[in-house]
Amino acid sequence: MPRPNVDTIAAVATAQGRGGVGVIRISGREVQILADGILGRIPKPRHATYANFLDNKGDILDKGIALYFPAPHSYTGEEVLELHGHGGSAVLQMLLQRCIELGARLAQPGEFTLRAFLNNKLDLAQAESVADLIDAHTIEAARSAVRSLSGDFSAAIHALVDGLIYLRMLVEAMLDFPDEEVDVVDLERRDALLKNIRIKLQRTLDTAKQGSLLREGAHVVIAGQPNVGKSSLLNRLSGQDTALVSDIPGTTRDVICQTIQIRGVPLHIMDTAGLRESEDTVEKLGMARTRETLHRADLILLLLDACRGITSQDEAIIAGLPMDIPRLLVFNKIDLMEDETLLVEGSDPFVGVSAKTGAGIEDLRGKLLEVIGWREQEGGAFVARERHLRALALAQSHLNQALVVLTSAELFAEELRLGQRALSEITGEFTADDLLGEIFNRFCIGK
Repeated sequence: MPRPNVDTIAAVATAQGRGGVGVIRISGREVQILADGILGRIPKPRHATYANFLDNKGDILDKGIALYFPAPHSYTGEEVLELHGHGGSAVLQMLLQRCIELGARLAQPGEFTLRAFLNNKLDLAQAESVADLIDAHTIEAARSAVRSLSGDFSAAIHALVDGLIYLRMLVEAMLDFPDEEVDVVDLERRDALLKNIRIKLQRTLDTAKQGSLLREGAHVVIAGQPNVGKSSLLNRLSGQDTALVSDIPGTTRDVICQTIQIRGVPLHIMDTAGLRESEDTVEKLGMARTRETLHRADLILLLLDACRGITSQDEAIIAGLPMDIPRLLVFNKIDLMEDETLLVEGSDPFVGVSAKTGAGIEDLRGKLLEVIGWREQEGGAFVARERHLRALALAQSHLNQALVVLTSAELFAEELRLGQRALSEITGEFTADDLLGEIFNRFCIGK
């Protein structure tokens, strides 16, 4: 997306369809011309003004509320006019067409927020949190997005950047006067500053990972032998009869996905075809899809029969699982055991449940969050995207390398500079136009 010029843009800012209220948002240097053409006057700044919305003949298109925000005290930092009318699609399109007749053009997706970013009303992390707040599917995800929009994430990044700038100043001073003996106190101060920044960066990365979980959720794949209760467990976790349950092995032939929430964390639970030797062509296709799905999982939930324990067939399934993806062993049908005590060898976490009666399901929910790495954050998490995690990890790698080259001032200074640059990409101080286009093109129109 190219950087916008100073033309005037307009768009319907409310969702498509029929509603009680619909909003047209206008931003740019010719807002007052449009206001005069549609309302017959310039509304009083930041006051709700009841008015008729007029066409080019002076006939009434609609009646509603007009809100005028003079620059720079507006969302975009430009002149902004909002027209709040009735929420029918026809009347909104007529009003939008009137704006275009008066010189506005249709806004691109995310263009209002892009202008807010370019006019320093928001940094890039805050701008992204606007879309994340709109897209939030859980209360915790919404709270996380609000924290980022309020600047909590940006403040943490700026604190790290400020610390790196101060440390770089100290190191550059050592480089500027190489003939002078460096005081031991300066070296100790350098080491203490680096240690402090690395600790704060790790905390920020940990909190960002929690926010990423809230935003993206985790993909949990239920795998195991046929007829062990995978579909029953999916139904029990989701509280719905999502998957067909049958005593006939091989009933599930395709991947069935259901999203659930545990303590506000979205989990995408996928029931898959049972893994076994089979000559059935369709069942073999289902098993191939199961194995493909396993490689895209964040967590593999391996379902086992508690009455039989881990059989040789189960061991063969375990041996074929991706080694780099964490797994949780779930022993189903504990209601059929005389003694519900589970003795399991190995390092994999495990839990016993009954998909039929619901026994152990709450323990399973807690274990799922534990294994995917969810931890309650004091004060809450802030929303984070994959690019934020990559930037934080890159900055961390540069600071780790800075520790390795500590005795070489030039190399040390360069690693600090690269670490600072990686962090600054999060808030947009160093951002390519193509990245801006990729980010804002995913916004809804009118925002």
